[in-house]
Amino acid sequence: MPQQPLAQVPTDATWYWSDHGSCREADPLLFFHPQNERGSARKRRERAAKVICMQCPVRMECADYAVRAREPYGVWGGLSEEDRERIYSRLDVRQYPRRRGEGARAAAAEIAEAISPQALGLAR
Repeated sequence: MPQQPLAQVPTDATWYWSDHGSCREADPLLFFHPQNERGSARKRRERAAKVICMQCPVRMECADYAVRAREPYGVWGGLSEEDRERIYSRLDVRQYPRRRGEGARAAAAEIAEAISPQALGLAR
């Protein structure tokens, strides 16, 4: 699979929403993997970050930004790097979502699935 380009900040990007994120009160190390983290350790850390995202009031704005910017690292709006890679691979580059809200609409199913109780192992 070809390497994704580094983040491409959308021209209409604003950061007002980030002041209201639940992640502001959490350990930032939960959202970005340390060097050489693999397997179950990575899954546990990502799950803990996603649980915080699950209750975040600006989750959709965060996920929208991450998809539109092709953010390569971290958990954003409940989407892990792997979640976003799946989104990037299915979106047509010629019609890539660049305007505010388009990323969230284009990836609505993946955003909902990423933080679902089933995906996080919280449902019985």
